[in-house]
Amino acid sequence: MPEREAWGPLDWSVNGVGGEGVDLLPADPEPGSGLEQGFDLELDPDSDPEPGPGRRPRSAGEPREQAPEEPRDPVVQAKALCLRLLTGSSKTRKQLADAMRKREIPDEAAEEVLSRFEEVGLIDDAAFADAWVESRHRGRGLARRALAMELRSRGVDHAVVAEAVQRLDPEQETDTARELVRRKLRSTSGLDRQVRLRRLAGMLARRGYPEGLALRVVREALDAERAGDGADEPGGDFWED
Repeated sequence: MPEREAWGPLDWSVNGVGGEGVDLLPADPEPGSGLEQGFDLELDPDSDPEPGPGRRPRSAGEPREQAPEEPRDPVVQAKALCLRLLTGSSKTRKQLADAMRKREIPDEAAEEVLSRFEEVGLIDDAAFADAWVESRHRGRGLARRALAMELRSRGVDHAVVAEAVQRLDPEQETDTARELVRRKLRSTSGLDRQVRLRRLAGMLARRGYPEGLALRVVREALDAERAGDGADEPGGDFWED
């Protein structure tokens, strides 16, 4: 048999070694062999492709290099932070601005998000102030002066604060002061009248009641107690000082 000068198509086998009569088309792959659909082999997660120029192969157990994270849009960050803070309870514009400043969100991005949230009603300092006055007066017995201080400390504008606290009716404020004194009166029984007067008036003062109103209400309660009209009946434990 004459020797051929070069390898021909029929000389290639699956193993890359010469052999005649071998079909070049691969046999049908076995199911699950990983050879279906164009030899789309799944690489071993611990394997590493051939390193390119200037790269060294990754040794076994060495962590893969993490691609650097792209910097996030500060507006997106600002929106996400504000929405998360507003989920639990309403916040003033200043509270949200302070939170973004603490996270080092640029002022331009913060201002854009705050303005947009105000436009759609997610931030409303006037509504916040009204709800705060109603809730804190009913739940803690706070008077207008204390309520105004709390709102201003949360960044609510002075004009908005003044309008909100003025909605608290003076008669309602006086009635609340009387209820506060009535519920504390029994705990001071046995003390000197002047001591009781100072303690009860001080309790009202800490809740923002004017001195004149506080002294008047306390004197009325002490006088009624001495007259024996039942003003010292024990009350509940709410509005604890």
